[in-house]
Amino acid sequence: MLKTVLKDYQLILASGSPRRQQFFKDLDLDFTIQIREVNEVYPEDLKGTEISDYLANLKAEEFSDLQPNDILVTSDTIVWHENKALGKPKNPEDAKQMIASLSGKTHEVITSVCFKTIHQTKVINQTTKVTFKTLSKDEIDYYVDTFSPLDKAGAYGIQEWIGYIGITNIEGSYYNVMGLPVQLVYETLIALARS
Repeated sequence: MLKTVLKDYQLILASGSPRRQQFFKDLDLDFTIQIREVNEVYPEDLKGTEISDYLANLKAEEFSDLQPNDILVTSDTIVWHENKALGKPKNPEDAKQMIASLSGKTHEVITSVCFKTIHQTKVINQTTKVTFKTLSKDEIDYYVDTFSPLDKAGAYGIQEWIGYIGITNIEGSYYNVMGLPVQLVYETLIALARS
């Protein structure tokens, strides 16, 4: 259905995330992948959604050469915990420390998505609350050593082993925690195509 609505547009996904690419495939969309290097640094005074909104928009700014029928989609996901943003871990030790900090607590996963055409730029975001049980050191070590979650914000993937055994509660979109608020993206693309 969405493919029909977007038939006059060229959809560009600017993401190297295999999960985001799979979501676009599962939505039955025709799209191309274009990735441009961005230094993902944000002003220190930003908090929560301001950070992910800023970074999603920053990624879109690299594309100043869009064509009239292009729709560019960029996104950024952060884990917001105890008034601090957790991005991707630098190494396995960092990953273990991140997960240990989430253990037995509730955190927020925030994903912002930027849609850019030659006429407009629109940023949306969604927040999901995730609660972990108290994880043992053995569980954390096993997860990081076996699944190498270094490409994931907050050092974990909800769809992986740690999510199966560790997450006790989730409030909001499950797919948002995987890196894309799919339902919101679907609605926004329809609105953009019809505007």
